[in-house]
Amino acid sequence: MHKTPTEAAHFASILLNGFVEAKDFEIIVAPPFISIPSVYEILKDSKIKVAAQNMYFEDEGAFTGEISWKMLKDVGVEYVIIGHSERRNIFNESDEMINKKVLKALEVGLKPIFCIGEKLEERESSLTFAVIETQIRKGLKDVKDIEKVIIAYEPVWAIGTGKVATSHQAQEVHKFIRKLISEMYSPEAAENIRILYGGSIKPNNLFNLIIQPDIDGGLVGGASLKESFIELGKIMNMVI
Repeated sequence: MHKTPTEAAHFASILLNGFVEAKDFEIIVAPPFISIPSVYEILKDSKIKVAAQNMYFEDEGAFTGEISWKMLKDVGVEYVIIGHSERRNIFNESDEMINKKVLKALEVGLKPIFCIGEKLEERESSLTFAVIETQIRKGLKDVKDIEKVIIAYEPVWAIGTGKVATSHQAQEVHKFIRKLISEMYSPEAAENIRILYGGSIKPNNLFNLIIQPDIDGGLVGGASLKESFIELGKIMNMVI
């Protein structure tokens, strides 16, 4: 919940210039709903794509305060973040609700960025893998086109805290996720699916994360609100 529509449009222009020399990797921004139209107008002919931070699973109806896929697609949205830990933990979204959102997004041609991650007490209780597996199995129930899903692993204890999982910790979980997808779907699907790491990503830690064999990109929080987001792009250019 950052930046007014005016501020977001101004920042989109900065990003547009800053990513001119970006190589062959995807760049996606997810402004608040009210800022999407102005941001999309600036970015629509560029390599930077637009995502929404959330959506509801019904097409329309008496769901005050919610946003539908129709509304999102009408203003240029291609991706939608689903199941972010703040949606899970602050707004009490269940695995079942998140699953409905993922299925609806796929049904209508939006690309879901499906978020998973454990809390600090769960990691300290050695429950990380159990929590991740439950979130994946329930959240992706009945999903057929798994390769159209982007999975984002974001340990809750690393969001906005300045803490970041070590490259070893992050790779360990990403490897587990890829193995689980292989078991649920196929080795080919596991190879092709993109798994992002999120949680206090900054220019000073991205390189050691992105060079890990099972980390395909980043879900960037605070650093995406500043020009340090462009610095992350320069690091990606070095890696690719």
